[in-house]
Amino acid sequence: MKYCLTPKSSRNVARWQAEAFSSKQMASQETYVAQSGIIPYRNKGKDLEVLLITSVGSGRWILPKGHIEDGMSPRESATKEALEEAGVNGTVSTKKIGDYTYSKKEKKNGPIYKVDIYAMHVNFELEIWPEEGERRRKWMPIQEAIKSVNEKGLRSVIRHFSELMGK
Repeated sequence: MKYCLTPKSSRNVARWQAEAFSSKQMASQETYVAQSGIIPYRNKGKDLEVLLITSVGSGRWILPKGHIEDGMSPRESATKEALEEAGVNGTVSTKKIGDYTYSKKEKKNGPIYKVDIYAMHVNFELEIWPEEGERRRKWMPIQEAIKSVNEKGLRSVIRHFSELMGK
């Protein structure tokens, strides 16, 4: 099966590439695991900062995300993950700002995960939070956050968010 993408703007190329990758993977595995996540952000003077957390297993920088809980919308579930994993709460966008796919390298032939991402303007940060002992969190200028993330799809979503915010 061939995939031909004809983007009308270069801004959407990464998104379309991720969708094509996802489509190819779904064609071979016929399924993906739905997740949702949050880009927690704040304005620090004229700068836009993003809060990244470390993954439990590898310690790499990621966004708060997780499986969509039964009885919750992706947005509600993402908000819950931000509180549990990063200890933050705030105003969450009503629509997703993007998505990306990934697989866990340690699980060959494992599932493909598709993560819908929402933006959260943080207005509350807990000193102690449920996963504090398992993760680190760090506020970073958005360009540093883009460079700190290993996953290409996630980098693209953060870069897209930076463009949306005019940074």
